[in-house]
Amino acid sequence: MLPSLPIPHPEDKRWRLVVGTMRRHGFAAEALIETLHTVQSAFGFLDLEALRFVAANLHVPLSRVYGVATFYNYFTMKPQGEHVCVVCMGTACYIKGSGQILDHIAEKHHLAPGETTPDKKASLVVARCLGTCGLAPVVTFDGEVAGKIGPAQAADKIEEWLTRDN
Repeated sequence: MLPSLPIPHPEDKRWRLVVGTMRRHGFAAEALIETLHTVQSAFGFLDLEALRFVAANLHVPLSRVYGVATFYNYFTMKPQGEHVCVVCMGTACYIKGSGQILDHIAEKHHLAPGETTPDKKASLVVARCLGTCGLAPVVTFDGEVAGKIGPAQAADKIEEWLTRDN
């Protein structure tokens, strides 16, 4: 088993979680996705510092780590808001109106896919497919699936997030 490289910020216990994941897998390249999941879970997103650290410790090229991080919808390269709305853009959802949901959210809240509100309360994300086609169109609100949802319902939920605590 190879030793890990120095932790970027030793005082931050989240890095120990990341190293623990890599150690459990013997610092093997095959642990890349699981390690990235740990980073995302611990920090909320993947930044360049984390990608470099993972690449060095798993002995894989940074380009491969970056490629995996940007290929999978689960991973995000920038901090998310306190609340996250994910709109499915799979074929069934798109046919049933997910495009209109995005348009309505953009119109009402000036929030485009991949963006976070200036107050960091809400982020809007699109997914290729959430695998719940029978409920199309599907949106998740903080991980909770909402099926057969309309544009106004989605925008109202975001409105609720934005006005809470104000």
